[in-house]
Amino acid sequence: MADRQRSALLPSRWLYVKPFVDAILFVLAFLIAYYLRYEIQWLRSVETAYVVPLRVYGPSIAGLTAILVLVSWVEGAYRLRRGRSLLDELFIASRSIVLGIAIVIVIVFFATPNYYSRLIFGYTGITALLLVAISRTLEKVIRDQRHKRGLGIVRVLLVGVGESGRSVVRTIMARPELGYRIIGFLDDDPEKVHAGIGPYPGLGNTSDLEQVIRSQRIDQVIVALPSANYRRTLQVARTSEQAGARVRIVPDLFRIAISSVVLDSLDGIPLLGVREPELLDWKHAWKRLSDIIISVLALILLSPLFLLVALAIRLDSPGPIIFKQTRVGRNQRQFTFLKFRTMSNDAEARLAELKSQNEADGPIFKIRDDPRRTRIGRVLRRFSIDEMPQFWNVLRGELSVVGPRPPLPSEVQEYEPWHLRRLEVSPGITGLWQVSGRSDLTFDEMVLLDIYYIENWSPLLDLRILLKTVPTVLFGNGAY
Repeated sequence: MADRQRSALLPSRWLYVKPFVDAILFVLAFLIAYYLRYEIQWLRSVETAYVVPLRVYGPSIAGLTAILVLVSWVEGAYRLRRGRSLLDELFIASRSIVLGIAIVIVIVFFATPNYYSRLIFGYTGITALLLVAISRTLEKVIRDQRHKRGLGIVRVLLVGVGESGRSVVRTIMARPELGYRIIGFLDDDPEKVHAGIGPYPGLGNTSDLEQVIRSQRIDQVIVALPSANYRRTLQVARTSEQAGARVRIVPDLFRIAISSVVLDSLDGIPLLGVREPELLDWKHAWKRLSDIIISVLALILLSPLFLLVALAIRLDSPGPIIFKQTRVGRNQRQFTFLKFRTMSNDAEARLAELKSQNEADGPIFKIRDDPRRTRIGRVLRRFSIDEMPQFWNVLRGELSVVGPRPPLPSEVQEYEPWHLRRLEVSPGITGLWQVSGRSDLTFDEMVLLDIYYIENWSPLLDLRILLKTVPTVLFGNGAY
């Protein structure tokens, strides 16, 4: 327990170091800006007589650094917030630097009208943003590596696996940057305990709570029991605290969707309410417009690669270049799904003989070393090049660029009722399932991520998924 507490303290210690690191970066940014302005003379030349010695800028460097650190602190750059993404960090950094530079320029304009060079502050701002972006990226890489080694991870026990509990599971799976790891769950319904949730096992019922907390070294207990079981909830909370685990309670709110709940306060009194209904038309319009723009650009820019891939497939094995298959889209409408062919021409006929080798759970079929793949097909699948013709499906409105994986009709027939929620939106070429493990995920994990995406969709979430897709595809993570 002591080791886990020490590892959890490291992020808060970093908050004391972070301002000093930023201060060093801001000073370095000014020195680089000085070099660009007077040595390289980037954008505007400077006569030798007007070159200002670096020592003259000493007070400016000190003042600028102090203002940038202060503005960053006010903007929340040095607050500990679990789950803040790299994009959030970069947004805060860019806003802080732009605001800080603007404040300095205004001060200089009124205090020293004949200042040596105001352009140097522009150079400093650009350079500072680049340096801070590198710093925040390295910070994220180090944090992710620590999480993989089990450092700074909060070990979570979930009590209650109804809809509220599944919402918690979806969120933790979709946002690994939160640093939570679900160890398992407890529930008084024997069927739920034995069924499991994706990779998370049932560890017993609520009477086993204290023993599970101690044996599994649980840091935090999240209680997601129905509101009718409020006495059981209080008992679970007391037992958890006595066993040394922190407690968090998910309000059931008579089965109101968690995403619809809004928290407010009345002079310190917490108030829970329901979010006003949103006009969703603009969201659908935005998503469709972005799909059209991205698909058109992709089809135009990738057309030379299309020709090379088509030639390679034709020379590698007999059969069509494009593989067509019936898939299920939004509201269970079927459509013709397009891919570059990566398997032998008799792949569908040989499926029955390979069923026993299926490595995936649930109603999907995956084999890591599928003998039906062609030589060129292995390369195409490794880097997801086989999926590029799907941009035509996107242009036709059958797919979206980002969304759930499009299932086969035979897979949908085996769905449990809660699986059907993933068919409420258009399927996508990429999605949370791809950037979170692709074929390495279980089917339930994939569905949980899809439902999280449906409940929390925003243009920013799509952007994050697209940015994560690039390294996932380049490194071929989970692709087979």
